[in-house]
Amino acid sequence: MAGFRFWVGVGVAGFRVWDKGVGGDRQRLASRISRSIGDAYFKRWEFNREPLLPKFRLSKPFHTPILKAEPSIHVHKLLPEDQFIIFASDGLWEHLTNQEAVEIVNTCPRNGVARKLMKAALHEAAKKREMRYSDLIKIEGGVRRHFHDDISIIVLFLDDHFVSNNNNSNRASSRGQALSIKGGASTLR
Repeated sequence: MAGFRFWVGVGVAGFRVWDKGVGGDRQRLASRISRSIGDAYFKRWEFNREPLLPKFRLSKPFHTPILKAEPSIHVHKLLPEDQFIIFASDGLWEHLTNQEAVEIVNTCPRNGVARKLMKAALHEAAKKREMRYSDLIKIEGGVRRHFHDDISIIVLFLDDHFVSNNNNSNRASSRGQALSIKGGASTLR
């Protein structure tokens, strides 16, 4: 989806999931909006009017929804060397590269690693705004949105015995259980 991607981390290799964009005004306005239940003005023309603020309104009528509740699905076979998957919203990826995120996960203890990623992204957001991290986190939520995008992160660690060595199977090698992670954006096997 537009504002969400995942990264399968092995230290240097990975995977990205992006949704195809739309053109013109729609792309400019929709570029950072995920396929959420909200944002009705991107789904039906009749919601593209007052009380919606003029800066959010589209100038041209549309007949098909710009945002749909149909997820983008990408399948990636897990390999024995895959160690973890980082699921994160745009807020993280705006401030950290894939490699920086992988290095943080590789060097930090598992417990609290998502928080470490978030703090690293917020430090970068503060630096880009020429302010201190300590000042950034004091800003209230509604106002802070002007300084950085929302950040949601899940790090899923893959234990070796759950990832199959057999490329023709999506079964876990030692327990005989299928390993399938299903979500709004992707399915991993």
